[in-house]
Amino acid sequence: MSTSTVNILCMKWGALYGPEYANRLYAMVARNMTRPFRFVCFTDDETGLRDEIIARPLPPIRIDAPYEKTPWKKLALYNGDLGDVTGTALFLDLDLLIVGPLDRFFDFPGEYCVIRNWTRPNDIVGNTSVFRFEIGAHTDLLDTFHAMPTQHWVDEVRIEQTFLSRILHEQGRLTFWPEGWCASFKVHALPGGWKFPRLLLNWVKPSRVPDGASMVVFHGHPNPDDALAGRWPGGWYKRLLPATWIDDYWHER
Repeated sequence: MSTSTVNILCMKWGALYGPEYANRLYAMVARNMTRPFRFVCFTDDETGLRDEIIARPLPPIRIDAPYEKTPWKKLALYNGDLGDVTGTALFLDLDLLIVGPLDRFFDFPGEYCVIRNWTRPNDIVGNTSVFRFEIGAHTDLLDTFHAMPTQHWVDEVRIEQTFLSRILHEQGRLTFWPEGWCASFKVHALPGGWKFPRLLLNWVKPSRVPDGASMVVFHGHPNPDDALAGRWPGGWYKRLLPATWIDDYWHER
């Protein structure tokens, strides 16, 4: 196992997530990494971030209205220069849980590693809640995005993870994490999953930590705070028992 310092990256913009999300994410990383790491938060507001977090300005990207504050902003990470942040980087969404070891995400081979999207299992599409890349190695992604108006890409592929998955797959540079390393809260932690009618089981059976997972990803609704309280924004049929186990992982200690 390499002992060189690696980068853990996250991004925080706007008011949707406060500094406590980044602070909790740092704490979860620190509890689950054995090798040295730098934790870098690219943000438009570093207020409230704990001292161990390295705050850096959001990298430049041209995104047309009304998409400026959407996940298309993640493509800014593919600038050729991210200042003093260089080398191998593992990106983590702010609203995920870390429930197991992280070092294997740096040992696993692949040029660009990402989650295989659970909601589109028959397509070559990633979920960019967790991905690893070499900083400066994928500038073509940003160049391609900038070559057309944002609306063109929204109409063609809808979201950024479909955009980059298509290009990287065509280049032969896309690798998916092993199944089970990154679990979906809705698909794997809820006893009934997220599709009707099985999701009615969530009314009476509690969720659990998926076996063998290092990450539990919250895509769409509910967020961790919703799940912890037993809330699921949406239709009347979307209910769940409070996921009290989230408290065991989602804290700043």
